[in-house]
Amino acid sequence: MKRRNFIAAAGAATVLTACGQQQDCATGEANNKPQETIEWNMVTTWPPGFQGLGTGAEYLAALIGKLSNGRITVKVFGAGELVPALQVFDAVSSGTVQMGHGASYYWKGKMPAASFFSSVPFGLNAQEMNGWLLKGGGLELWQELYAPFNLIPMPGGNTDIQMAGWFNKEINSVDDLKGLKMRIPGLGGEVLKRAGGNPELIAGGEIFSALEMGRIDAAEFVGPYNDLAFGFYKAAKYYYYPGWQEPGTTLEALINKQAFEQLPADLQDVVKTACLTANADMLAEFTEKNNEALRILVEEHGVQVKKLPQEVLDHLESISEKLVEEQGQANELSKRIYASYLDFKKKANAWKQISQSL
Repeated sequence: MKRRNFIAAAGAATVLTACGQQQDCATGEANNKPQETIEWNMVTTWPPGFQGLGTGAEYLAALIGKLSNGRITVKVFGAGELVPALQVFDAVSSGTVQMGHGASYYWKGKMPAASFFSSVPFGLNAQEMNGWLLKGGGLELWQELYAPFNLIPMPGGNTDIQMAGWFNKEINSVDDLKGLKMRIPGLGGEVLKRAGGNPELIAGGEIFSALEMGRIDAAEFVGPYNDLAFGFYKAAKYYYYPGWQEPGTTLEALINKQAFEQLPADLQDVVKTACLTANADMLAEFTEKNNEALRILVEEHGVQVKKLPQEVLDHLESISEKLVEEQGQANELSKRIYASYLDFKKKANAWKQISQSL
């Protein structure tokens, strides 16, 4: 290339690069104004820096900053640092903060159908939840449900199937569920209530003290990875499985609608892409970390891992089916959510019987 042509090409490349970095470059001339940094805050329902859940929120925030080349910074506040854990929804809805990270079943008091987008007892597993949300129309229904609250929800993580929980007494029959005081949120809590138990909604950071002080008889949280970190084995004797109440829990990234719409289109894509990436990353992390955590609980701490009797599981599933159907009849939107979820579940079960028959 001749020197004159090289200089001309280099100059054109400089102008084009500047246009790509500046939204108001309409004339082809480089805009030398410094790029404005958009500052967001994120509140979470998790203890500050808590592994898997709290760190998952931090990963999402950092990824938004990285993918935007620093055009958006997101500062994360753990539960209680800015707002209490169970006020995250309202804080993002009101615009007090721009983002939140939690689980939709915490808000079933506002919207009964919200639980469908976290986990339903005896429902979809983690991969099936991703399939329904991202390819089966679930995400569109989720966003329609949250729209009146000025919120845009996105998948923000998944813990995979969980454990049934920590118990200070053995569960040998359905009669042992009667009067059981247990920390268990969402639809799982309502199932326990109908089985004769007393469910309680307690933030994650308060579970250990509630168990230790005898305020509750049992508690479910997540699985070995998180439960080991909280030291639940010091406060309860028996560790039961399977996690019938949460077979594949999707966590949510909450986004304030006005804050999102004020972003240029490319940064809106950054936020959505970061959420989906964080969703996949958390599932991979829990899949790997639960393996070693379970070994430590059993081999180093002598935890007794026990399976719930089939009689108990059958009883809970029977109650769950009726409850889930009721949740899906609350209003017209709930009916559409339930129909979509149930249709996907039936198809997924048919495929699972074949694909997972090894």
